Amino acid sequence: MNRVFRCTLGVLLLHVGGSVADAGWQVWTVTETRHVLRSEPPGDGHVVRMGAARNEWVAFQILMRSDSPVKGVHVAAGDLHGPQGAVLPLSDARLHRQHQLHLDVGTYRNEAFRPDGYPDPLIPFRHPVTGGALGPARFAAVPFDLPADQTHGFWIDLYVPPAAPAGDYRGVYRVTAEGRQAIDIPVTVTVWDFTLPQTPTLVTAFGSPAQRMRGYCRERARAGKEAEPADWEAVEVQCAQLLSEHRINATPPAEMLRPFAQDDGSFRIPAEQVQALREFVDRYHVNAVPVPHPSSVVDDPQGQRERLRAWLAAFDHAAKELGRPHVVFYTYLRDEPNTEEDYRYVQTWGRAVREDESVVQVLVVEQTWTEPGKGGADSAWGDLYGAVNIWCPLFSLHRPDSAAKRRALGETIWTYTALCQGAPTPWWHIDYPLLNYRVPAWMAWRDGIEGLLYWGGMSHWRQTDDPWVQAPVYIGRGALQQGRKDIVFNGEGSLVYPARAVGYDGIVPTLRLKALRDAIEDYEYLAILDRLGQSVQAGRIVRRLTESWFQWDKDPAVYETARAELAALIVETKASGQ
Repeated sequence: MNRVFRCTLGVLLLHVGGSVADAGWQVWTVTETRHVLRSEPPGDGHVVRMGAARNEWVAFQILMRSDSPVKGVHVAAGDLHGPQGAVLPLSDARLHRQHQLHLDVGTYRNEAFRPDGYPDPLIPFRHPVTGGALGPARFAAVPFDLPADQTHGFWIDLYVPPAAPAGDYRGVYRVTAEGRQAIDIPVTVTVWDFTLPQTPTLVTAFGSPAQRMRGYCRERARAGKEAEPADWEAVEVQCAQLLSEHRINATPPAEMLRPFAQDDGSFRIPAEQVQALREFVDRYHVNAVPVPHPSSVVDDPQGQRERLRAWLAAFDHAAKELGRPHVVFYTYLRDEPNTEEDYRYVQTWGRAVREDESVVQVLVVEQTWTEPGKGGADSAWGDLYGAVNIWCPLFSLHRPDSAAKRRALGETIWTYTALCQGAPTPWWHIDYPLLNYRVPAWMAWRDGIEGLLYWGGMSHWRQTDDPWVQAPVYIGRGALQQGRKDIVFNGEGSLVYPARAVGYDGIVPTLRLKALRDAIEDYEYLAILDRLGQSVQAGRIVRRLTESWFQWDKDPAVYETARAELAALIVETKASGQ
C-alpha cells in the first residue's frame, strides 16, 4: 500500500512505494526518525521525497535484506539537479554505512527492550574533513558483504546550500552488488523558500569530545593497546567541524578564555586570545562558551570580592571586544547539588557572581522548584533563588509553571537528561526509539526552554574495551560494587565513536547525533515562526504532538508532517509580508 504525506504548500513531501527485489535481495528506504534493527523484515518503499529549508541537512536511509548472502554492496550517488540549472552537489552530501552492535542486555528500566543488532555508529565513505580516501581500517563503509537474513543499511545526509533557489531537485542513488542487478533510487528534495541561520537559536552544552578523548587515548596507550593520535590539533579541528555540522556547540580551547592578572590588580584576556575566540565562534557557529570556574582565581567569594569583581570584568571587556552579542558566557558552578553542603556552595558562589551583573552567567543543573526537605520556607537549606542565571533541570524535573516564574525574572531555562531518572521521559540510550532524540526540542520550545545540556563530552567510552564491538555503556559505581549486570545504560554519555577503527583519528557520528541535529533544526523552524509573530499557530502544531515531558506522540511520521506544516506557515507568512 502506498502512503503519501503532503505539506500545506501542495508539495509532495514523502512517497513510499513498493520495495525493489532481485532474487530475494530487497532494498527500501526510510526518511522517518527511526532506526531499523537487524531482525526487521523488509519495508515497502524505495522512492525518496523530502523537503528542506536552505542551509539545512536532511537525511534518508537505504536498507537491504536478502535470503542469501550478497557480496560487494556499494552505493553510488550524484548531484541533484534543480531549477534554472541549480545543483545540490554530491560534494556537500555525506554517505555512511550503519554499523550495528548486538545488545543482549537492555538499558535499565527499558521494559520494551529486545535483544537485536542495533545500528549506532556511522562509517563514512570519505574523510569528513579532507574528503579524501580513508586510511587502513578495521571497518570500511563499502564494499559491504550483506549476510543472509539480516537487515543492514546506509545513512545519506544531503545539504542544501544557503544560495540554493527554491524548487525541486532530482537525482538518482544507485545500489550495486556482485552478480546482482543495479537498483536505482530516485531522490527528490523540495527546497522551501526560506533559510536557516548559520548560528542555531537553541543553545547546546555537550562538552568537548576531543578533550575527553585525550584521557581515553592516554589510558589505552599506557595499557599498551594503541598509540595516541600523532596530531591532536587535527583531531580538535575534526571534532569541532563535526559538531558544527550537527548544529551543536564546539568548545573552544581553554586558553582562549584565560584571564591574566595585571600588576594593578585587574585581569585581562589578551587581544590575540579574543581574536582567536572570534575566529572559532564564526567558523563553527557557536552560540555559547563555558568559562573557567571562578574558584580558579578566588578562594573566598565574599572575602575576595574585589578580586572576583576584577576577574569577571575581564570577561565583560572580552565580550565587548568579541562583538558577538549572541554568545552566552556561562560557568558550570556545581554538578547536581543534592546535599546541604552543595546548596550552601551554590548560594555563596552564585550570589557573589550574580551581584556583579557580569556577562558570565551562573549555570546550575537543578530544577526551579524545591523538593520536600530540600529548600522551601520550612527547610534549613533555603533555596537557590538569586544564585542562578541558567537553570537546567532534568527532563523529568522540569515544571513549566515554576520555570515560567523564573523566566519572568529574566532567568533562563535549559534542560538535560542523564540515566533513567524519574517517570519515563524521552531517555537517550541506544535501545530506546531514535525519536527520543528528536522530540525534546519540540518540548523545549513549547515550554520556553532555550538550551540542551549533556554530560560526558559525547565520548564516554572508558567502561567498554572496544566500543565498535560492544556498545559503550555507563555503569554506576554502586552497580559495579554490587556486581549488578542488569543496571547498565547503553550509549549513556556517548553520541560519537572513536574514528581510528574506520581509518582516521577523531570521531564519527551516530544515528542518535543525526536525530539531535534534526531536532535542533526543527527548533529553528519554531524560532523563525516566533520571530515572524506566528508563535500561537506554531504552538498549536507543537501541542498536537507533545502534551508534556511525559506524553508525546510516538509515531515518527507525524513529526515530518508537522515540520512540513511549519515550513508552509513560514513561507506563507514571509510571502504575505508579515
